[in-house]
Amino acid sequence: APRGLGCFVLVLLLLLGGSGSPGTRPAPRAPWAEEQGAVPEGGPWGRVRYDAVKKHLGALSKQYWQYLACKVWQEGCEEEEKQQGEREASPIPGWGFPLVGQEYLEILSAWYCSFGKCCETGDCRIINNITGLEADLNGQLHGQHLAKDVVVRAVQGFLQSPRPPKALVLSFHGWSGTGKNFVARMVATHLYRDGLRSDCVRLFVSLLHFPHHNYVDSYKAQLQRQISETLQRCRQALLIFDEAEKLHSNLLDAIKPFMAQHGSEGQADQQRSIFLFLSNLGGNTINEVALDFWRAGRAREEIPLELLEQRLRLELQEAAENSYAHSQLLRENLIDFVVPFLPLEYQHVKLCARDAFLARGLPYTEATLDQVAQMMVFVPKEEKLFSAQGCKSVPQRINYFLP
Repeated sequence: APRGLGCFVLVLLLLLGGSGSPGTRPAPRAPWAEEQGAVPEGGPWGRVRYDAVKKHLGALSKQYWQYLACKVWQEGCEEEEKQQGEREASPIPGWGFPLVGQEYLEILSAWYCSFGKCCETGDCRIINNITGLEADLNGQLHGQHLAKDVVVRAVQGFLQSPRPPKALVLSFHGWSGTGKNFVARMVATHLYRDGLRSDCVRLFVSLLHFPHHNYVDSYKAQLQRQISETLQRCRQALLIFDEAEKLHSNLLDAIKPFMAQHGSEGQADQQRSIFLFLSNLGGNTINEVALDFWRAGRAREEIPLELLEQRLRLELQEAAENSYAHSQLLRENLIDFVVPFLPLEYQHVKLCARDAFLARGLPYTEATLDQVAQMMVFVPKEEKLFSAQGCKSVPQRINYFLP
C-alpha cells in the first residue's frame, strides 16, 4: 500500500516532468512566461507566476489523468479523444504527450493490473517466463544438469500444449540441500509474478501441515477443499508438496483426482495445473550411481537420465511396500517425470558460497570460498566426495567471515 502509493506518485512526477515533443528538449522558456514577464534570476516567485504554474499543472495533470483512465479503466475515452484533437490543433508548446510519458503510462497500466483482474484471461499474475527460468537455472543451480533439462522441457511443453490431457506431475528426488526446494521456488517465481506468494501457488509441507495421523480425515477434507478452490480461482495452478515421502497414504485420495486424466473438455480447462513432489527418497541410489561414475573416471555430466530414472522407479516401487504414500503415485502412473538431483561436490559448494556472498553484497576471495567449503562435511568416509548437507547451510556459514 505505502510502497504502491509511492510508485504511483513517482510515476506521476515523471509524467509531469516529461512534457514536450519526442526526442526534443523543452524550451528554456516556460509556456506561462508571457503571462508575467521576466523575473530576475534567484528572485522570489510572485503571485502571478504562482497562479500561472498552478493553472498549467492543473490542466496538465487532468490531461494525464484522462489518458490514464482511458488506458486502464476504459472510461472517459471519448473525452480523451476530444482532448487529443484539441491538443493537436493547439499551438501551445509542451502539451503533446512525450514518448517517455506514454511508456510510463504503459508501465503504470501494467502495475495497476498486478493488483486486480484486468486482463482478458482474468488473471494478470501469470507470466510463464520460461526463458528466465532456463537462464536462472543455468546460472544459479549448480551440479544438476539432469534436473535443469527435465524441468525446463517438461514445464515448457506442458504450458505450450493447447489442451493437456492431465496435470503435469514432477517428482524431485535427492539428498537434502541438493536444490529441490530451490528449483520449486524458481518455478513459482518465473511462472507467477508473486512467486510463492501468488494465490495460484500452494505449498504443503507434510510434517507441518499434516503432523498428526489421528486427524487424517480432517486433513483430507481440508486439502481437497484448498486444491479445488485454487483450481477454480486460477486457470493455471502450482501445487508443491514438500517431504512428500511422509504424506499419509489416505491423503492421496484427496490429491489423485486432480492429477488423473480429464473426463471432459470443461474439466480439462479447469485443471491446467502443475504438481511438484519433493522427496529425499532415492537419494542413496542417486549417490551410488554418481559414485560409480566417479570411480570409473567418468564425468557426472555423462550420467544419463534413463539410468537414474530406472533405478529410482525400482526403489520407489519397493518403498511402496513399506507404506510410503508417495510411491503409490508412481505405481498408478500419475507421475510424469522422476527428476533426480545429484549429490554436490566440493566445487559446487564453492559456487553456492559465491552466490551467498553476492546475494548479501559482501566481498569474497577464492581463499574465502575454499574456507567455507572446507567447513562442510563430505562423504563417503574414504573419498570425501559429496557434501553431506549439499548447500543447505552455506548461507549461514559465511557469517563466520563477516567483519
